[in-house]
Amino acid sequence: MLKVKSNGDKLFAISGLIHYILVVFLNAFTDLGHKIIIQNTVFKIYDGDLQIILTAIVNALVLLPFIMMFSPSGYLADRFPKNIIMEYSAAFAVVITLFITYSYYQGWFYTAFAMTFLLSLQSALYAPAKYGYIKELVGIKFITSGNGVVQATTTVAILSGIIFYTVLFENMLDNSFQTKEDILLLVAPLGWLLVAGSIIEWFLASKLPNKMHKSSEKNFKLKKYFKGTYLHKNIKIMKRKKEIFEAIIALSLFWSISQVVLAIFGEYAKSELGVTNTIFVQGVMALAGVGIVIGSLMAANFSKYYINTGLIALGSIGITIIVFSVPFVTSMSMMAVMFMLFGVFAGLFMVPLNAHIQFLSPGVHLGTILAGSNFIQNIFMVSFLLLTTFFAYYGMNAKVLFYLMGITGLYLSYMVFKRYLIMTFWAALELVLRTRHIYNYSGLEHIPHAKAILLLGNHVSWIDWFIIQLPIQRRINFMMDKDIYHWRYLHPVFKKGKAIPVSPKASRDALLEAHMRLEQGNIVALYPEGAIAKTDAIGNFYRGYELIPQNYDGVIVPFYIEGAGGSIFSKTKQAGKKSFFKRREISVYFAPPVAKDIKADQLREVIISLKEKNEAQ
Repeated sequence: MLKVKSNGDKLFAISGLIHYILVVFLNAFTDLGHKIIIQNTVFKIYDGDLQIILTAIVNALVLLPFIMMFSPSGYLADRFPKNIIMEYSAAFAVVITLFITYSYYQGWFYTAFAMTFLLSLQSALYAPAKYGYIKELVGIKFITSGNGVVQATTTVAILSGIIFYTVLFENMLDNSFQTKEDILLLVAPLGWLLVAGSIIEWFLASKLPNKMHKSSEKNFKLKKYFKGTYLHKNIKIMKRKKEIFEAIIALSLFWSISQVVLAIFGEYAKSELGVTNTIFVQGVMALAGVGIVIGSLMAANFSKYYINTGLIALGSIGITIIVFSVPFVTSMSMMAVMFMLFGVFAGLFMVPLNAHIQFLSPGVHLGTILAGSNFIQNIFMVSFLLLTTFFAYYGMNAKVLFYLMGITGLYLSYMVFKRYLIMTFWAALELVLRTRHIYNYSGLEHIPHAKAILLLGNHVSWIDWFIIQLPIQRRINFMMDKDIYHWRYLHPVFKKGKAIPVSPKASRDALLEAHMRLEQGNIVALYPEGAIAKTDAIGNFYRGYELIPQNYDGVIVPFYIEGAGGSIFSKTKQAGKKSFFKRREISVYFAPPVAKDIKADQLREVIISLKEKNEAQ
C-alpha cells in the first residue's frame, strides 16, 4: 500500500472539512430515513408485482426533483456561495421534516408518500452546491481524496440510515397493524429523529466557510426556464467537453443499474429466498454501502498522485459480473457477500469518475455541470424505473430484470474500457503488484507538469517501467530492446503504450524518434546501463542518450530505484529468505533536473550520490 498518512492528515487539517463531512452525513441520513420508513411500509403491506411497482414509484419520487431542478440548482450553485445554498436548504429540510412527522401522527400514508418528493426537492437544490464545494474546499491536489471521503461519508450515512431506521421500524411494530395507516401511527415518533437531524445539519451548515472565488453574474428568469431556454443552454455547456459528457452518461448508466437492483431485490428476496423480515432485506442491501466505503477509500488511496481513471473500467466490469451472478445465489449469507462486492466495485467506479468530472469542469460552470450530471443521471434512473414498473406489471420476474441490468453493465463496461483503455491496463497491473510491494517516492516535485522530460536512471528489474510510471500522470515513452518490442503477443501492448524500440546495432532512428517525442512535450525514459543489473552496484553508463539532440524545451531528471533487486523480477540474488506474507518495500528517488549536455560518467556520479544520500538517511 502506498503511504498516505501524511496526505490524509493534511486533508483533514483543512478548515471546515469536518463540519462539511458532518453536513453531508446528516443530509443523506435524514433523506434516507424517511424513504426507508415509506419503503418498509410498502414491503409489509404489499406483495409481488405491486410491491415492485410501488417501490419503483418511491424511488422515482426521489429522482424527479433532480430532473426538474436542473437549471435552477445549477444557477444557484454558480451564482451564490455554495455554503449559503447548503445552509438555506438545510433550513428548508427542517420545515419539511416537521410536516412529515405531523403526517405520521395523523396516519396520512399518501401524504407522507408524496412528501418524499418534497424532501428530495430540497436535496436537488442542494446537490450541485454540496458536490461543487469539494473542489473549492480541498483544491485540485486533494480532489480525489476529497471525493473519496465524501462518497464514503454519504455511503456510511445511507448504511447507518438503513440499519438505524429499519431496526427501529421493526421494533416499534406489533401484530396489531392491518393497514399502512396503522403502521405509520406505530412508527410516528421516528419523525422527530428526522427533525433533529435536519436541525443539527442546519446548524453545522451555517458554520461552513465561504470558498467561492468567482461567481456568475447571470440572472435567472422564470420565463426562460419554463420555455426550456436554460435547459438547452446548460446541456450545450455540458457537451462542450466530450469526455465530461461521456463520464456523465457512464455515471447515469451505473446509477440506473443500481436503482433497478435495489427496487427489485426486496421482491426477489421475498419470492425466491423466502425472506420477509425487513431487517434482513435492508441489511443485505446496506452491505453494498459497506462495500462502497471500502471501494471509495481504495480509490482515494490508488489516486494518491493523480485521478486514477483506470479504476473506472475495473469497477464497471466487477459490477457487471456481480449483477449477472445474483440470480444464481440461493442463500442470504452469500447474497450479503455479493452486495458487499458490488459496493466495492461501485466505489472504485464512482470516486475517480466524479473527481474527473469536477477536475475537467471550469470553475465558473462547475455548478451547472454538476446539476446537469444530476439531471441526466435522474432522467436515466426514472426511465429505468418506469421500464421496471412496466415489465413487472406484465409479469416479468426479478431474475429476468437482473439479467437485463447485466446486459446494461456490459455496455457500460465497453464504453468506459474504450475511453480509459491505457489507464485500465495500468490500474489492473497496480492492483496486482501492490499485493506484493509497497512503493515510496521522493523528489516528485522535480518532475515538471508540462515540459518534456528525459528520465535516466538505474535498471534493476523487469518491472522498472511500472515502478517509474506509477506516480506520474503523464504517460512515459519507454525506450526498449527491439527484439522484446516485437514479441508476438506483447507487441500490440508495447505499440499502444508508445514504447520506442532500440536496436543495439542501429540506434540512430530510435534516438531521433526519442528527440521527436521530446519536442512534442512527452516524457521519454531509458536506462543508460543498457540492461538489467546483475548486482546491487550501479554499472557503467552508455553514452547513447548523449546523441539525442538537445534542442527541445525540457529537462533531464535522474532517478534511482532501490529495493527491487532480489525480487523475482530482477537478476540479483536475494540475501536471506523473505517471508511470503511480507511485502517488499521499493523506493524511487528523483534528483533535481541536470544540464541536458551532462556526460554519461557525470550522470552516473549523480545517481550514485543520490543512492548514497538516501542510504545514509
